[in-house]
Amino acid sequence: MTKRKDIGNTGEHIAEGFLETKGFVILGKNYNKKWGEIDIIARKDNMVHFVEVKTISRETGNYSIYRPEENMHKKKIERLHRAIQSYLGEFDITHDWQLDLVTVTLFIKDKKAECALIENVL
Repeated sequence: MTKRKDIGNTGEHIAEGFLETKGFVILGKNYNKKWGEIDIIARKDNMVHFVEVKTISRETGNYSIYRPEENMHKKKIERLHRAIQSYLGEFDITHDWQLDLVTVTLFIKDKKAECALIENVL
């Protein structure tokens, strides 16, 4: 596994715990279709949340001004939307839903992470 993939997996694991502390119930992870992947599917109240996780490490590059949400570009949103439509049809979801973003910034040397939830990015 590449270091980049390790950082992404770590970020998804941290994001899952972060969401749970905010009252989300995790329904699934890594729903994958050839046209897109949904990192986390969660529920809170009567809303289904499709969550994209973007993670960076401050120790693995020159990221002093780079923010993880900068990786949430138009093409990524289009792929996510197609994957969400597939999930909704496959699992016959009729609840309201939204696409959220959790950003994770890792400080590996300090064994710390900072998370932020950006709701309804579609």
